[in-house]
Amino acid sequence: MRIIPAIDIIEGKCVRLAKGDYNTQKIYNENPLEVAKAFEAHGIEYLHLVDLDGAKSKHIVNQKVLERIAGKTSLKIDFGGGLKTDEDLHIAFESGANQITGGSIAVKNKEVFIGWIMKYGSDKIILGADANNEKVAISGWLEESEEELIPFIKRYLARGIKDVICTDISKDGMLEGPSFELYKKILSQTSVNETLIGPSGVEDIQVPGLNLIASGGISAFEELPRLSKMGCSGTIIGKAIYENRITLKQLEQFILSQ
Repeated sequence: MRIIPAIDIIEGKCVRLAKGDYNTQKIYNENPLEVAKAFEAHGIEYLHLVDLDGAKSKHIVNQKVLERIAGKTSLKIDFGGGLKTDEDLHIAFESGANQITGGSIAVKNKEVFIGWIMKYGSDKIILGADANNEKVAISGWLEESEEELIPFIKRYLARGIKDVICTDISKDGMLEGPSFELYKKILSQTSVNETLIGPSGVEDIQVPGLNLIASGGISAFEELPRLSKMGCSGTIIGKAIYENRITLKQLEQFILSQ
């Protein structure tokens, strides 16, 4: 299981929010590169970098932070937040992103998102499936769509998506533990042949297995082996690191033990 620390950026600074609420912003470090280097020094290979200004502005904003971290570390960075156009993707990849995460765009402009999968390949595109009461949330979690979470994921798996980051918004930043039951449900309902009711009517599709990346609510080290055993292929950890609930040394040992 991949260990993927998160760095959320507002005005170039490393921050965390609770439940995606911008009013709960807490600054942890004014130098995100410093944070990224600390992760790398403890054997971490991956980074989830979120442009919160971009999510609000609906276009890429903090590409310079991405460029600095990509240029000064060897971390494999997945970048998200406000990516809406082909130009945004071009900037993100040119700035050093290894993958990009699309969430709102996958709901609001499916044709564009599917075009990205076809152009760049599924290894470069992650589906961001952020959920509130099993409905997909969009626009930096400021809106709830009518999309049901699991059928939404399945349709994109059928389009070639492999990696899915699923965040239960009610858990995010709360340090109360991740949504084990939700992840169990997602994993149990994928990798099957079934009939889905879609916008164009009834569709018989083959849903391949997914690489499910758990996100939101991680609060203690003991939760990591449990997520791994369930079949999650990765987990994103944010506030638990910044609040010293999980140490970088523990993460280093976990990575070595796999």
